[in-house]
Amino acid sequence: MSFFTRLSNGWVIAKTSLKVLNAHKELIIFPILSGIAMLLIIGSFFTVLLAGADWNIDNFQIGNIDRGGQYLIIFGFYVVNYFVVVFFNMALMHCAKLYFDGEEVSVSKGLQFSLSRIGAILSWAVFAATVGMLLRMIQDKAGWIGKIIIGLVGFVWSAATFFVIPVIAYEKLGPMDSVKRSAQLMKEKWGESIGANFSIGMIAFFAILVFGVFGAAVTALVNEALGIGIFVIGFLAIITVTSALHSIFISAVMNIRNFFKKGKISLGKPDFTGTRLSFSRKYLFAGQAV
Repeated sequence: MSFFTRLSNGWVIAKTSLKVLNAHKELIIFPILSGIAMLLIIGSFFTVLLAGADWNIDNFQIGNIDRGGQYLIIFGFYVVNYFVVVFFNMALMHCAKLYFDGEEVSVSKGLQFSLSRIGAILSWAVFAATVGMLLRMIQDKAGWIGKIIIGLVGFVWSAATFFVIPVIAYEKLGPMDSVKRSAQLMKEKWGESIGANFSIGMIAFFAILVFGVFGAAVTALVNEALGIGIFVIGFLAIITVTSALHSIFISAVMNIRNFFKKGKISLGKPDFTGTRLSFSRKYLFAGQAV
C-alpha cells in the first residue's frame, strides 16, 4: 500500500475519532481527570520536598539533595506519572472499544476496566519509569553527541510503545512482550498513525490559532486579562480534546473493524485492498472486501 493511501486511511480514522467523541462527549472527562490527578501528584511531591526543607521556601532547593536522592525522586515521579496516564487512557480506550463493538458506553465501565487491569498498569509504569530513568541518567553524563543519540533513542521508544496501552489491556502480555507487540503494530500501521496524528495536530493548530486571534482582539479592544484568559482556557480545552482524540484513535485502529461492519459511516469510492484497513465503495472495513 502506498504512503499516501496510508495517510488517507489515517485521515478517515481521525475523523471517525472526532465523531466518536462528539457522540459521547462525556469521554472528555478522562483526560480532565488525568490532568487533575497529575496536578495533585505534582503538588504532593513539592509538599514532601518543602517539608524536607522545614517548610522554609528559602531552603527549598533541589540542588541540596544528593544525586542519588534526586534520581529516586525522579523515578518515583515517573512511576506515578506513567500509572496515572495509562490508567485513564486505558479507561478511555476501553470506552471507545465498547462503542466500536456496539455496546453501551459509560465512564464507569471504563474506570472499572482500568481497575481490573491495575496490576498490569503498575507493572508497566515501573518498567517504563525504569527505562526513562536509565535514559535520563545516561543523558546527564553524556556529552552533546550522547544527548542527541539518547534523544533519538527516546523517539524510537515513543514510536515502539505507541500501541502499548491496548496491548497491555487486552493481550495480557508482560512489559517486554508488550513493547515488541506494540512495535509490530506500529510497523503495520505507521502510515495511518502519521496521517491521523497529523490530521489531529492540524485541527488543534488551527483551533489554537483561532483562539489566539480572538484572544488578541479581546486584549486590544476590551481587556488584557480577559483576552489572556480566553486564550488560556481555549488552549487547555484544545489540549484536552486532542488528548482524548489521540486515545480514541489508537482504539479505533485496533477495533475499527467491528464498528464499520455495522455500516454506520458512509465513505467514498476508493477501494484499497491488501491491508487490514481498507476502503470499500460504501464502508470502511478492516481486512476484508465487501
